[in-house]
Amino acid sequence: MKKIGLISDTHGFLDEAVFKHFESVDEIWHAGDFGPNVAAPLAAFKPLRGVYGNIDDKEIRAEFPEQNRFTCEKVDVWMTHIGGYPGRYSNFVKPEIYTKPPKLFITGHSHILKVMFDEKIKCLHINPGAAGKHGWHKVRTLIRFCITDENIHTLEVIELSGR
Repeated sequence: MKKIGLISDTHGFLDEAVFKHFESVDEIWHAGDFGPNVAAPLAAFKPLRGVYGNIDDKEIRAEFPEQNRFTCEKVDVWMTHIGGYPGRYSNFVKPEIYTKPPKLFITGHSHILKVMFDEKIKCLHINPGAAGKHGWHKVRTLIRFCITDENIHTLEVIELSGR
């Protein structure tokens, strides 16, 4: 079993509460728009996977890919910053998501927390919302969940204090 802490759209603001909420996780996954001074503290705390977002600089883009497709336990995971969601996938991901769908599709960018199952392709979509202070969102959010073998379970939404 792996415990995952999922975060996105920090835009250079890393709330100290993230460390408390992710204390029990095995890995942290960041779905892009790190901004400055976020990746290094997260990576020093727990193993970090991520993708770069549209606001990220050349240093983040050199460290993280635009798309990250990997296996966690027995789950095929695809993470990209701008990917859309079920019924409204971005043109960038449409060719592959319908021909070779993952079991878990993670995006960021919208600052909208979404957890949706795409029945058509049998894929769980998660967007953890935004954990940073920049943007139009009113509530900052994180997600914690577990993966055991082929199962994604024990999903928790965590609300951080206001912007």
